[in-house]
Amino acid sequence: MIPGKQASFAEVDEQGRLILPPEIARQYGLLPGAKVRVDHENNVVRLHRPTSQLTRLYVEPTDHCNLDCVTCYRNNWAEALGRMTEATYARILDGIKDLDPKPTIFFGGIGEPTLHTHLVDWITQAKELGAPVELITNGTLLKEELARKLIASGLDVLWVSIDGATPESYADVRLGAELPAVLENVSLLRKLRRPGHFAKPQIGVAFVAMKRNINDLPAVIKLAKSLGAVHFKVSNVLAIDEQLRGEMLYESALNDITYMSSKWMPRMSLPKLPFTPETRDALFEAFHSGFNVNFAGNSLGGANDVCNFIESGALAIAWNGNVSPCLPLLHGHTHYINQHWRVSRAHSVGNVNHNGLLELWHEPKYTAYRDHVQGFAFAPCTFCGGCEMLDGNEEDCLGNVFPACGGCLWAQGLIQCP
Repeated sequence: MIPGKQASFAEVDEQGRLILPPEIARQYGLLPGAKVRVDHENNVVRLHRPTSQLTRLYVEPTDHCNLDCVTCYRNNWAEALGRMTEATYARILDGIKDLDPKPTIFFGGIGEPTLHTHLVDWITQAKELGAPVELITNGTLLKEELARKLIASGLDVLWVSIDGATPESYADVRLGAELPAVLENVSLLRKLRRPGHFAKPQIGVAFVAMKRNINDLPAVIKLAKSLGAVHFKVSNVLAIDEQLRGEMLYESALNDITYMSSKWMPRMSLPKLPFTPETRDALFEAFHSGFNVNFAGNSLGGANDVCNFIESGALAIAWNGNVSPCLPLLHGHTHYINQHWRVSRAHSVGNVNHNGLLELWHEPKYTAYRDHVQGFAFAPCTFCGGCEMLDGNEEDCLGNVFPACGGCLWAQGLIQCP
């Protein structure tokens, strides 16, 4: 809690109902009739955001890109390339005009958003409606003119992908890009911003961790600090081919998921401790002791079987207007789960060019799907020994039909998007 800030309290009425402060209820969509998942353990009761509230829109301006990154699953697909039209984006804005609070619009997907000629105008239009706006970029096109326009547009957060700390390690992943040029571009934008403690756009750095670059992580963190970044997101790599399967850092994590989530697993509670040369080895051994470690009140075992897209009230919109529940279902792709090759087919709940955004959001089948995913009653495909159903997301052995999410690495906290 921020020093000096008063804590918020809920009250219990005579019928045992929990009454939340109105501002919190409004912020999290806790309206009359909303269905809320409740988790409880030890002395903590956790309320999940209801799946009825739309709070985050991933908008893909284009799936074209000026780079050829080894980590991108555009490398092994056969989908069409295109750019979102002004008419399609206008349909998206129409869909959020009456929402209060406004959802965050995040420009990103498969492709480089800054290639789209209308991007700055679209950010400006979203800000005029009162929506928070974020953007992810590889930073190669972020020259002075574009930087000034993004600042003037009111952009809230600019995410930059940096997967290496040296020109050599960076170019080894981001084929066709030069790290010094990207750092110079981001540094210039930082200098051009209006100065202050809360300068906008805020800067975030996204890092995809692999065996080939994991030793660069401390240096990339230092780079991020030197750029004034206030957000830093690390993700594992999605192994889209045989080469990247050899780059995976999370084989043991996949095997540990079922054990880590067991209520029978022994538990260890640690206080706040600094990570110093004196404590590093001891903490490392504690974290790998076979206990589910609670560090200063936070479980390091992590949340398994949790879809952060559903939990955060998100949906994704492709350049052609197709609406999907999440970024992984926006486009079809293939990848490895351990030794198993999996084909994940894209799933669309409709298209904003044909139906209103909120009409699609409140469609009964889609509403039921979100509730089902929040409960996550899918087969444990990510750590199962494997069967023929692991080959795709069509169905699973528990009777779930397409899209069956048991093999989703995002839902196991292994892969994450800004």
